[in-house]
Amino acid sequence: MTPEPRAPLEVTACAIVVAAGSGTRMGTSARKAFIPLAGVPMVLHTVRAVSRADTIAGIVVVVGEADVGAARSLLPRNKFPKVSAVVAGGVERQDSVYAGLRHSEDVDLVVIHDGARPLVSPSILDAVVRAASKSGAASAGVPVRETVKEVKGDFARGTVDRDRLWVAHTPQAFRSKLLRDAHEQARATGFRASDDAALVERQGHAVQMVEDSPANFKITVPDDLALAEALVQGRDAPRIRHGIGIDAHRLVMGRPLILGGVHLPFQLGLQGHSDADVLTHAVMDALLGAAGLGDIGQHFPEDPKYKDADSVGLLRVVVGKVRGAGWRVVNVDAVVLADAPRLAPYVEAMRGRLAEALELDPSWVNVKASTMEGMGAVGRGEGIVVHAVATLQKT
Repeated sequence: MTPEPRAPLEVTACAIVVAAGSGTRMGTSARKAFIPLAGVPMVLHTVRAVSRADTIAGIVVVVGEADVGAARSLLPRNKFPKVSAVVAGGVERQDSVYAGLRHSEDVDLVVIHDGARPLVSPSILDAVVRAASKSGAASAGVPVRETVKEVKGDFARGTVDRDRLWVAHTPQAFRSKLLRDAHEQARATGFRASDDAALVERQGHAVQMVEDSPANFKITVPDDLALAEALVQGRDAPRIRHGIGIDAHRLVMGRPLILGGVHLPFQLGLQGHSDADVLTHAVMDALLGAAGLGDIGQHFPEDPKYKDADSVGLLRVVVGKVRGAGWRVVNVDAVVLADAPRLAPYVEAMRGRLAEALELDPSWVNVKASTMEGMGAVGRGEGIVVHAVATLQKT
């Protein structure tokens, strides 16, 4: 059984993550994109966040010319399927955005986001893209809520009307042709701006503002990095959940033996309403438990439509339910208790099938085989028992 296809999104865009800055104000020799944040290069946090946005169909990452190889190694396609290219940027930010635009020519909408804003939420990316699809240009930002002074020297000379003032952030999204034309004209005249919205405004096109969270700040100086570290640690700690799944099936004659979606040559098979894949069932229960979604009996009762069902297909349905509840799978670990047959030759194949259904790299899925040394029903060869643990992270 396979899950129903997802409805097509109403709008999608290509994101350009600009991460070619030197980071000199950070007081470190490391390039800004590779400065560790919570033990992980900053650009990795940013690309992960951008990848989670539903409206983002592809990502072009722009880094310094000397960093292209390292960034490509950091962002392999098997782990970051939305990353379509990693390219070299220019001397200034505007040049780097232009380099990214040249690698996203076949899209209607493009999103520009700073690699130094790793705390961006997928929801603001989606909101800005949808706004730009209607207005042609949109930018995340925060309204100014504090009193603003005009200062000359060390003295305030006046108070500025803050009601019309916003602090601009990225992401910023545009109709691709509009942004390209704005960049071409700026290059032709030597005009420089601090963000892409200013280039589009210069073309006479208004930019719709979308209110963002103040947490989506740009990491520029060491104090910014310290604040980001605290926010990441505080955000991630309560957003992790673990679930346990345990399943057991009797071994009988006349049934195929399927574990982790792999057919094993053996004279006995597992008894059950579906294909009785006890390993996959335990993993499904662990996922549902971690997400607080009950158990597999609730979702897949002994109904005729599930008779001899492919359990790996059911696992894909569970992954969809987990994702729909706002979680993503981080890791799965399982131990299979069986005195016969010998499972070691098939473990890697099981990991591969499970990883594919879970949409994970196989290194994030672990399967162990153990025996009961002849003790109990498993030791007597009457059945197989599996214990599984799953870890989820809030999206």
